Amino acid sequence: MESERRTGERAVALLSGGLDSATVLAIARSAGYACHALSVAYGQRHAAELDAAARVAAALGAREHRIVDVDLAQFGGSALTDSRLDVPMRGMQPGIPVTYVPARNTVMLSLALAWAETLGAQAIFIGVNAVDYSGYPDCRPEYIAAFETMANLATKAAVEGARLRIHAPLMALSKADIIRRGAALGVDYALTVSCYQADATGAACGLCDACRLRRAGFDAAGLPDPTRYIVA
Repeated sequence: MESERRTGERAVALLSGGLDSATVLAIARSAGYACHALSVAYGQRHAAELDAAARVAAALGAREHRIVDVDLAQFGGSALTDSRLDVPMRGMQPGIPVTYVPARNTVMLSLALAWAETLGAQAIFIGVNAVDYSGYPDCRPEYIAAFETMANLATKAAVEGARLRIHAPLMALSKADIIRRGAALGVDYALTVSCYQADATGAACGLCDACRLRRAGFDAAGLPDPTRYIVA
């Protein structure tokens, strides 16, 4: 995909405001796509990432940035949407962590699919990763392939010949590789927020899984970490 120029073709890029999604937006832009960035306010406790998404979309030249409200907090089931559940702070543990949000990527990809079809876009970009990640089932390559198959069965555009592709260019990269790639494309990671419980200003806790992965990624990449950590 990245070796092919897609100058002027439209794409929808899911943009959380975190490190990975910012890198994916930069990759899509570098491939020549006209990027329409989509963020989702799903009731996440780290809502500061939505402000970060707006900053990143502007900095990376998205044609448009939309924030869609879908309240997954009404269902709970995750430490990111239910204040009764604590965000893990002791390092990554075996199994799927309590920060997994039921059906989150499915909901987000479905929203991106709806927008892509109305835009006439045949590409959706998402920043899922199966190397340095927290074990979420909806970050696996099998899941992305299955969603792409479903999308091409479910949409008028695909049935009429305009097939859609889901691009997950970070899938096989380490966090360090992601950071190096984004840095080479000019991503300003100081604009991003990854922490699962960032405060209103975007300052990171420094202890949750997302913070640990981010910090370790910058260390391994040999690049300065611009994150404002509450716990150094």
